[in-house]
Amino acid sequence: MTRWDALWSGVHLACMTGGGGDPYGTIRDGAVAVRNGRIAWVGARASLPADAVAAEAHDGGGRWLTPALVDCHTHLVFAGDRAAEFEARLGGASYEDIARAGGGIVSTVRATRAASEDALVEQAVPRARALIAEGVGTIEIKSGYGLDPDTELRMLRAARRVGERAGVRVRTTCLALHALPPEARNDRAAYVASVVDDLLPRVAAESLADAVDVFCERIAFTRDECAIVLRRARALGFAVRVHADQLSDGGGAMLAAEFGARSAEHLEYTSAAGVAALAGAGTVAVLLPGAYVLLREAQPPPVDELRRLGVPIAIATDCNPGTSPCTSLLAMLPLAAAAFRLTPAEALAGVTKHAARALGLDAELGTLEVGKRAEFALWDVEHPRELSYWLGRNPCAARIVTAD
Repeated sequence: MTRWDALWSGVHLACMTGGGGDPYGTIRDGAVAVRNGRIAWVGARASLPADAVAAEAHDGGGRWLTPALVDCHTHLVFAGDRAAEFEARLGGASYEDIARAGGGIVSTVRATRAASEDALVEQAVPRARALIAEGVGTIEIKSGYGLDPDTELRMLRAARRVGERAGVRVRTTCLALHALPPEARNDRAAYVASVVDDLLPRVAAESLADAVDVFCERIAFTRDECAIVLRRARALGFAVRVHADQLSDGGGAMLAAEFGARSAEHLEYTSAAGVAALAGAGTVAVLLPGAYVLLREAQPPPVDELRRLGVPIAIATDCNPGTSPCTSLLAMLPLAAAAFRLTPAEALAGVTKHAARALGLDAELGTLEVGKRAEFALWDVEHPRELSYWLGRNPCAARIVTAD
């Protein structure tokens, strides 16, 4: 006799496996069985084993079941807001103008340094819960608003606590080079050295981060400065990621490929050579339509070239106080479709299987396959393409996370 802990039936499945020419991996009138927190069986309900017995049986009522969503790029932990800067941009100021005038990231740094760990947690938990309500099962959270070792570590500890409080898996990233703190304005080299010699070893000693990220951009850090930090991060055993080519082609994508980064983020100005490098390295392209739209950028990422060379495309909120103050991953799907011309299937893959891969979790999450974690989202839609159609509607009927 086949025994399962739970069986979900009466559902249409978007397995996101992309087999047979169907990008959704559709199984209509399907079923998913769970044992010990893992998918034990998936297929058409008519093919269920005759001797199967489940301790719990759930009827999805004809809804669609997908893998739980993954938000693979957020800055969810921060203090304060930058609504005044948003207003200034509407008045004609550019992101770079604001940053060079002492605003931007540095203004959030001032507020975050002044906040306690408890205060950071209290402010971030509602943001996480907003994502969870849309079927999100995993959230990446970066540091990068401390710009000194003590505050960076405080942010990473707060991020871990957010996951515990909100009941969601959190993957933490030490954004070691995000902006130059005011106190280091006259000695960039000393600041980079402090990251390498002090911050990263302390993060490693406390096991506070799953990856290390850098912002390779003309208003942030040069390719050479980023390479110094990425080299140290790899030596300490961290996976690496790169904010790349958001405002200019500074070789960020090439840098990400050189270091075998899990992901390269933004990519609006990435060249054809940069895309080819990402393809060769197996690096995921993480596109961030919220920042693109709110910054009123005019040059989209090279989606056609990414497609042509088979670079996996993920989508994320980039939730942050300056350029993407958004706690809706679902909103990113229609924005990505409209701004970047992603298909609805590409957009959904971007917040499931490719987002999981960007976090190194693709063996565990992102598709409905036997052996993967039993983490699902149940949707009140007629077809999963609707998730890229509605803007501002949340059709998530349930988020299902089964413990091991």
